[in-house]
Amino acid sequence: MMDAMSTHARTSADPVTSLPVVDLSQWDPAVPDSERSVAFLDGLRDATHRIGFFYLVGHGIPDDRIAELMDVSRRFFALPEADKLAIENLRSPHFRGYTRVGGERTQGRTDWREQIDIGPERPAVPAGPGVPDFEVLEGPNQWPAALPELQQVMERWDATLADLGRTLLAAWAVSLGQPADVFDAAFADRPSTLIKIVRYPARPEPEAKQGVGAHKDGGVLTLLLVEPGKGGLQVEHDGGWIDAPPVPGAFVVNIGELLEVATGGYLKATVHRVESPPVGSDRISVPYFFNPALAARIPLLTLPPELAAEAAGVTADPDNPIFDTYGANALKSRLRAHPDVAAIHHADLVAAQAH
Repeated sequence: MMDAMSTHARTSADPVTSLPVVDLSQWDPAVPDSERSVAFLDGLRDATHRIGFFYLVGHGIPDDRIAELMDVSRRFFALPEADKLAIENLRSPHFRGYTRVGGERTQGRTDWREQIDIGPERPAVPAGPGVPDFEVLEGPNQWPAALPELQQVMERWDATLADLGRTLLAAWAVSLGQPADVFDAAFADRPSTLIKIVRYPARPEPEAKQGVGAHKDGGVLTLLLVEPGKGGLQVEHDGGWIDAPPVPGAFVVNIGELLEVATGGYLKATVHRVESPPVGSDRISVPYFFNPALAARIPLLTLPPELAAEAAGVTADPDNPIFDTYGANALKSRLRAHPDVAAIHHADLVAAQAH
């Protein structure tokens, strides 16, 4: 049995062979200096300082809500191909809708998955003087006519995980010696959440096993739910890879590049990848990306001296610049991941980014 109390007791010299476990039920924001709250805050901070990933238990989301999500996800992928292609993302200048197997890329290489991308349901923003390029990401979703209940289920899921994301951000703030509301302004107006419902089919030998190629998340916080018993996620650490199989009832949580920016590199956005499942099986995965408004800038925190001394600085990668405005990061990512959508709707932005 995994020990949710052990994360804060480890040191940087300890070998890491699995992700740490953090128990949200220990956290009482009304009594942040209680023994249980301090243990939780220490574990949360340590996990994302050293590794950038952890399992979250004690989150309070009921089993029936999770079962409902997985059931409707399975039913979506069981639809006839014509029903899925009716909402193909090639039709959406906002990168919303269904992506067929092989339709997304990571680091220029093809990912082996099919998925539907769902964001906040909002009207498109007209282009014009003073309108940032990244506003093309705002707009309506595409919903399958053959599965109308998908919209209702996903809107419930979005509301549920947004609450959980806000709770975690407040806890991170306190663990870093900040006011609990330090991130609130960035998320207060038009947060840019994104839900992906993903199906990974098997890939026959000897083909490459890239379900999703190695990458970092470009936003703030990711909450991942995977079908029980279906592994494949791997997290980079100290030059190797840690397997991160699903734990029943737990989320896999990781931070994105904007929390690395906010903390001067004290918190760590970590490279991760997904391998295709074995022949004869598939896997459903539902990542939820909790990100601020497109135009929001993440606050740059002044850490307590003992934490600032361990901040390694923001990762410098000339091929993948990190912007402090979320929309700039998100647009860069979408244009690279979906070159076919970009070519149809945003050839001007592709040309601009190339220079």
